[in-house]
Amino acid sequence: MPHDRLEKILTASTAAKRVAGTSKGQEQVISEVIPAQGGKGPRFLLADQGDKPFLRMNSNSYLGMSFRHELIRAEEVAARKFGTGPGAVRFISGTWSPHIDLEKRLAAFHGRTAAMIFSSAYATMMGLLPALISEQTVVISDELNHSCIINATALARPAEKRVYRHLDLDDLEAQLVDASANCRRAIIVTDGVFSMRGDHAPLDKIRRLAEKYDHTYSENILLVVDDSHGVGAFGATGLGTEEYCGDARADILVGTLGKAFGVNGGYLVASTAIVEYLRENSPFYIYSNPITAGEAAAAFKAVEILDSPQGEALLKQLRTMTARFQKGLVDLGLETIIGEHPVVPLMIRETERTAALVDHLLEYGVLATGLNYPVVPKGDEEIRFQMSADHTPDDIDEALDALRQFSL
Repeated sequence: MPHDRLEKILTASTAAKRVAGTSKGQEQVISEVIPAQGGKGPRFLLADQGDKPFLRMNSNSYLGMSFRHELIRAEEVAARKFGTGPGAVRFISGTWSPHIDLEKRLAAFHGRTAAMIFSSAYATMMGLLPALISEQTVVISDELNHSCIINATALARPAEKRVYRHLDLDDLEAQLVDASANCRRAIIVTDGVFSMRGDHAPLDKIRRLAEKYDHTYSENILLVVDDSHGVGAFGATGLGTEEYCGDARADILVGTLGKAFGVNGGYLVASTAIVEYLRENSPFYIYSNPITAGEAAAAFKAVEILDSPQGEALLKQLRTMTARFQKGLVDLGLETIIGEHPVVPLMIRETERTAALVDHLLEYGVLATGLNYPVVPKGDEEIRFQMSADHTPDDIDEALDALRQFSL
């Protein structure tokens, strides 16, 4: 059936994004990886750039786990034993022993009694919030929370949806007090680390607010934290924002296997009662295949490495490279947001110059991400650099030299 009228509308919408500078643009296709050598970390070839090597500073692979031979071998062994795919959802015949092993290991790593894995962290949040939001629930969300939180809340249709100003605890407290007059249950939901800026939620203080007002809600207050950018990259031992903030335990913690752990998939950890309820009531878990047994085995190995002296060494290298790059930006007189997290934003605050700098960096062999409105608020346009334990001092200096050649 022809649909030329609809396609005309869709094409016009896509073109309008290009004109406005908000289009995602053509995807960069990585065609080959050049292993680390000569004091430099891995380099990457792009499908349309010939044999020109690129320094990758736009990856969530904070610890460089995906190239470690231990993970590759673990995935290969499991794939030979269990095949390349689960072949079913968890409740039919899609649960394999590596899935169970991984869930137990994640629960232990985070000091919880239970864990469950999903196909992605986005699916985790989409499957979590709607299952816990009733017709008498208020959701109170930080204004810079990730898209998965925004869409999961919209899908659930809570009694009230409230947004507090970014990291503004006075605003959060006022929202908690006001909503208690009409709602029986409250869910405070926040990113642990905010992926656009590298800043973090003060989870210890948010936790204390939840405890202070819990008695005003007959069905309690739940603190839900998406720490996908925190776990494995933040905190003394990589336990994320909870660890960094101290007394800051979330009731439900969402993490990802696809960033610092270097594999694929998402997960949550919580009490046994909450996890058992979600296994029965989360459609994104019930009706979707899990990650493969090979991916689960590789992720198990990644958690083992992080939770060891090897992991401590990787975290130390990551912090050293992050500090070196931040200092370099400051020395160049550039605006950034200083912090210990390996997301390092270079604030440009203008869409056109952000796009121009991304192109300049590409010309100099550096891959970085330009973030423009509506991904970030107007006036907060930036280049997001992401550090990795795979980076070396030479890599950092190469990126800084490329920035030095651009007139900001």
